[in-house]
Amino acid sequence: MTRLLAPPRSDRELVGSLIDSSTALLAAQTHDVVRFAMGAPSEDLMPIAELDEAFATARRGRYDYGDSAGEPRLREQILRLAAEAGAPTRDERVLVTTGGMQGLDLAFKLCLDPGDLVIVEAPTYTNGHATALSYGAEVLGAPTDADGLVVDALPGLVERAGRLPRAIYTIPTFQNPTGVTMSRERRVRLLELAERWGALVIEDDPYGMLRFDGDPAPSLAQIAPDHPLVFQVRTFSKTIAPGLRVGWIDVDPELRERAVAAKQAMDTCTGVPAQHGVAAFLEAGRLRPHVDRLLPLYRERKDAMRRELDRVFGDRVVATDPEGGFFLWLTFTGELGGLDTEALFPDALAEGVAYIPGPAFTVDGSMRDALRLCFATSSPERIAEGVERLARAAERTAGGVR
Repeated sequence: MTRLLAPPRSDRELVGSLIDSSTALLAAQTHDVVRFAMGAPSEDLMPIAELDEAFATARRGRYDYGDSAGEPRLREQILRLAAEAGAPTRDERVLVTTGGMQGLDLAFKLCLDPGDLVIVEAPTYTNGHATALSYGAEVLGAPTDADGLVVDALPGLVERAGRLPRAIYTIPTFQNPTGVTMSRERRVRLLELAERWGALVIEDDPYGMLRFDGDPAPSLAQIAPDHPLVFQVRTFSKTIAPGLRVGWIDVDPELRERAVAAKQAMDTCTGVPAQHGVAAFLEAGRLRPHVDRLLPLYRERKDAMRRELDRVFGDRVVATDPEGGFFLWLTFTGELGGLDTEALFPDALAEGVAYIPGPAFTVDGSMRDALRLCFATSSPERIAEGVERLARAAERTAGGVR
């Protein structure tokens, strides 16, 4: 019998993702399920024909190993996108990653030692705080409201913690899971605090291009160009297709060089065929028309979800009203107040609707009466059916509890 040469890492260090695990769970279901769980566009909203055409574009070397920093033609297109968005950057700041998640992994790998303090939003993206925990961080949740992270609460939290944060992880635009957007004033204040503390600000921005209402909010990178403490993480997963697994980071050049070295020990390079396919898609000018087609559809789906929640649940729920992105954050109130969304989940899945329970987005397992709903994946008709199913499950579960 083979004996382990070293003990396995503790469960605290290896933290998985309930969100990603839900993919396999849903695939195992044999009955119809309205899928409000995963944060992804439905296949009918992906530019499949255009991507097929882009991937068929012949380019020498597309099946070889590639530059660890990313294929030059793709980096060139990323620079063009940044300039068009009013946030010009430089090639020495850009590193192509295997999806946004590798960008987050690099951020925490490069800045953390075990025991370091990391501030995250409460609630926040599950995989973000899980990655920090996997590097041995102590994660501290900070409150959010309709204007995003309550930045003025951070000094008090830091004082009570008795030490300075090494990093602050934030999703300031169309936050996952709440959908809310941080005000410009709070963004400026966050940068001021980061400078005072010497803390790296990890700006996770998967949804910035997906604004369908309201006025654009400047990214932290736009407010403070070339700021050495801003580590921006981007991805094409939400704007083009999630299976591409192509993203990028925009960081201080010195940190970028360290990130290249770290990436070489991870995967050598992001999949070269996917990089060339995305580059060809961008070179052909496909992205902007594609996004322009998506935005009214996402607005329609978000409006349909809020309308159906109001019609079916009335004052028994409160939901956020995002101006972009993929998600609503729902909290049970009134006669359904206190309903545990983890306890509800088996009934909901049996009824034929899936979501992600609120505790998955917290460090301490709180927010048990809340859940995340993705409106991007479903048509208005499917959204109506899914909300009806959710209500039936909630009423049955609440009845059983009482």
